[in-house]
Amino acid sequence: MATSASASLSKTIKQQYMELPQGDKVQAMYIWVDGTGEGLRCKTRTLDFEPKSIKELPEWNFDGSSTYQAEGSNSDMYLIPAAMFRDPFRKDPNKLVLCEVQKYNRKPAETNLRIKCSKVMEMVADQHPWFGMEQEYTILGTDGHPFGWPSNGFPGPQGPYYCGVGADKAYGRDIVEAHYRACLYAGVNICGTNAEVMPAQWEFQIGLCEGIDMGDHLWVARFILHRVCEDFGVVASFDPKPIPGNWNGAGCHTNFSTKEMREEDGLKAIEDAIEKLGKRHEYHIRAYDPKGGLDNARRLTGRHETSNIHEFSAGVANRGASIRIPRSVGQEKRGYFEDRRPSANCDPYSVTEALIRTCLLNEEGEEPTDY
Repeated sequence: MATSASASLSKTIKQQYMELPQGDKVQAMYIWVDGTGEGLRCKTRTLDFEPKSIKELPEWNFDGSSTYQAEGSNSDMYLIPAAMFRDPFRKDPNKLVLCEVQKYNRKPAETNLRIKCSKVMEMVADQHPWFGMEQEYTILGTDGHPFGWPSNGFPGPQGPYYCGVGADKAYGRDIVEAHYRACLYAGVNICGTNAEVMPAQWEFQIGLCEGIDMGDHLWVARFILHRVCEDFGVVASFDPKPIPGNWNGAGCHTNFSTKEMREEDGLKAIEDAIEKLGKRHEYHIRAYDPKGGLDNARRLTGRHETSNIHEFSAGVANRGASIRIPRSVGQEKRGYFEDRRPSANCDPYSVTEALIRTCLLNEEGEEPTDY
C-alpha cells in the first residue's frame, strides 16, 4: 500500500524542535473550507498573546485564486475567526481557529455556509436544538487503495468488521485512537468511535452540540483527522461510496431533537417533524451532499443499510429508512430521531440548517426562505 513520503521522515527528530520553548508567543492555525465545499485549508500566524476568546483573534487574508475561491486578478479573501480550539499538534498555548470566509467585497464566499446557518440557529435558540452527527470515513493509501486491503483483490466479505477486534478485522486502529485523543485535547465534543461494516471504514460521533456548534465541532474534527492521517502517511476519505459493488457506503447520520421533543410525550413533536420532512424530501437530498444529491445517489440505493434516494420513509429501529426513530424513543415516547440521508462529505452547516428550516421554521417547497 502506498504511503506518503512525509510519513517516512523521522518524528523523533521533529520532536526535538517541537520541545523547544516558544517564549511568550502563540501559534494560531487558521482553518477554512475551500471552494470545493469539502476540502480544508490552513495556515499559521504568530500572536503576541494567548487569546482567551474568539473576539481577541485578528482577521486575516489569503489567496483565493489558489483555493478555488477567486480569480487571480482579484484574489484576496478574508478569514473571519468563528470558533477556537486547543491545538493538539503543537499543544498549549497554541490554538486552532476555524474561520468563515468573506470575498473582497465582504460578502460570504459561496462555500461559507456557516453564516446562514448561524442566522437560522439564532431564530430558534429558545427551542434549544440539539444535534449529534455520526461521521463515517474510509482510510486509504495515497494511491486511493483502501488501507489493509490486498493489492490485487478484496478482503473477505462484510460481516466480521463492524466493531471488530483483531488484526484481521480492524484496519488502522492507531489512526482512530490518535484522532480520538487529539479531539478530546482540542475540546471537540467527540462522544464515541467504532469500526464500520466495510474493512478500513470507521466512524466517530460528534455531539451533543447545540445550534451552530454542531457544524463547528464536526469541521474541526475532520481537520484533526486529516492531520493525523497526514502524520501516518495515509488519507481519510469522506467519499459516500469509495468502493463500488457489494460494500457499504459512508454517511453522516444526523440525530436531532428540540426541547419539546425531549420532554414528556415529545414523540408527537417528533412525528410532526417527520411528517414535514416527508413533504420536503428533494430539498433535503440537495442539501445533504455538496453536489446537490449526485454524490449521495451512489450511496442511497436501498441496499447496504440505506434508503432509496427517490423515496422518503420512516420507521422505528429501521436502518433502511430515511428517518429512524430509535426503539428506546418509541418506548419512552420522547427523545430524538435520526436522519440517515446525509452523505459522509456533507456540510454540517447545510444539514443542520435544513432540519431547522423544515422542522422548526415550517418552511415548505423546494427552496429555502430568505430571512
